[in-house]
Amino acid sequence: MKGLLLRLSALDADAEAAVRVIAYFDALVEHRATAAALVRATAGLAECPCGLERPDGPVLRYDADGEPAAAGGAASGAIDFGGGRLWLERPGGPAPLDELVLERASLAARVLLVASPRVGAPHLADPALVELVLSGRESAADRTRALRLLGLEPGRPVRVVAVTDDRGRDSGAEAVALVARGRPVRSVRVAVIGGVAAVLLQRRDGSISPAEDLRTALSSRVAESPAGKATGGGIRVGVGGNVDGLAAETSWAQARLALRFASAAGGPVDAVVDHDELGPLALLADIPTERLREQPDVRALDAHARTDSGALDVAALEAFCRTGSLRQAATTLYLHHSSVAARLAHVEDALGWHLDDPRDRFRAQLALWARRLSR
Repeated sequence: MKGLLLRLSALDADAEAAVRVIAYFDALVEHRATAAALVRATAGLAECPCGLERPDGPVLRYDADGEPAAAGGAASGAIDFGGGRLWLERPGGPAPLDELVLERASLAARVLLVASPRVGAPHLADPALVELVLSGRESAADRTRALRLLGLEPGRPVRVVAVTDDRGRDSGAEAVALVARGRPVRSVRVAVIGGVAAVLLQRRDGSISPAEDLRTALSSRVAESPAGKATGGGIRVGVGGNVDGLAAETSWAQARLALRFASAAGGPVDAVVDHDELGPLALLADIPTERLREQPDVRALDAHARTDSGALDVAALEAFCRTGSLRQAATTLYLHHSSVAARLAHVEDALGWHLDDPRDRFRAQLALWARRLSR
């Protein structure tokens, strides 16, 4: 530890980044990441390919976008741990924090892949404890104890964030990677419940919503992946309200409701939805999904989306309704504004709307929200 502290003091301006690196891998350990999730997360953090080799398993290698990759270039830095080996492949040689990244990644690998699990003491990211905190059926005493066992202070407000990945990846690992890119949090605990990652946050800055930080973090991830620019990468996030620790189930319900409004198709702005920002729109979620699905405008949008260019037309409509500007919608979709105008014309012809009319624009936006909630 003394050597680590000396290294941090020498980093000077990079000290905060170093602390985030440490917190990033601590969170992966708390979440009990798999070998594949650890390598993918390390590659994403380092923004270069990462590989892992163990005597008892296949060689794992992921590129900077988190995609599996075959054998690649020479290692720019490597470290051994308990019979295994981790390495980074950075063109042009190692970056300033690569040594620290490899050291913390190897420590995480030693804990997750080599060390024998301890018996008795509950883990800081024990899913059972997180589920207990988020349950309204348990007693206040049991939820207070669970909060303390998770390292959270019952007297401080908490906020719950729901994260899912439409690509089928580990939503817990994706949640850890996303939260680690934002501003430092006082405490964060992650567990996957029903395929959705529940992130319990206690922030140093009190009641400020993490939504904007999460959008920025997701935007930076999308920018690093040219293939993800048009899709937002598949990650969707719902942010619950700031509540008393014993009322965490309320924030969890709000986060899951906000997640229903989120869409990975429109970029980070649409992918991260804050329940507090929905206002009366949240009332739409009270309508049964079957009624929403059978609404004529929703059915018409679905039918048009199934045509050859329909999905692209609907994406253009969503961008236009969100930004209120043809040129801003084009910028969001990385298209020329004439292409967006042509797609909007297709929608107008198919549904009989006139998007220059504020009433039809409102109708279109309402239909888009209803269609999203109907899924």
